[in-house]
Amino acid sequence: MIPGVGAQALRAVTAEQKAADEAARASQNQINQVLDRKQDLSNKYAQIMAETDSLVKYNEHLSGQVKAQQGEMASIEKQLLEIETTNREVQPLMQRMVDTLAEFVALDVPFLLEERTERVNTIKELLLRSDVSISEKYRRIMEAYQIELEFGRTFDSYQGKIGVGDGAKTVQFVRLGRVSLMYQTLDEQETGYWDAKKKAWVQDNSYAEQVKEAMSVANKDGAPDLVTVPVPAPQDVKL
Repeated sequence: MIPGVGAQALRAVTAEQKAADEAARASQNQINQVLDRKQDLSNKYAQIMAETDSLVKYNEHLSGQVKAQQGEMASIEKQLLEIETTNREVQPLMQRMVDTLAEFVALDVPFLLEERTERVNTIKELLLRSDVSISEKYRRIMEAYQIELEFGRTFDSYQGKIGVGDGAKTVQFVRLGRVSLMYQTLDEQETGYWDAKKKAWVQDNSYAEQVKEAMSVANKDGAPDLVTVPVPAPQDVKL
């Protein structure tokens, strides 16, 4: 072998080997970059999938909430419709109850007439108010009925007037339920009672002592006793 030729061949081989090594390293670098890119993409994909899964679950949660709210709204609308229907049905009923109560007071024994009439008129005005609930209106009506019911079981004495205008006079009334309503002037010179059949006051001084005694018992100044009270058909009543 010629020495010069051998050295040249060796350098050529060495150069080729070096070029091959560089090419291999470049190729490996490209492979590594591709693998790194692939890993990055894989990581991002996993992250996106996790976020997607989270969004899906969140959307399902929101969907459930929306359905629940829709159901609740439907229920509320139904209740409002029922309330509106109930109001339409109850309002005329309550009006009839108040009208009946007003008629009853007007035709009843005229005790505490101003107080009782004012109570009815107040309820009539209450029925016209939109800011008062149906339940409160009904409660007030039933309360008025209960008060009227109690009047039939109670015994009391109070001061008031008989007559109107210049002819009005102050008297002391005594009421025994709805059985008898009696009066006596403050000077005790006149005694009388309400005649339910005649719908008029009847003066009858023959009952002066009995009425005075009944007033004493009503005011708790005297002991309960058997007293004859004036009614259209006189009867003995236990006070």
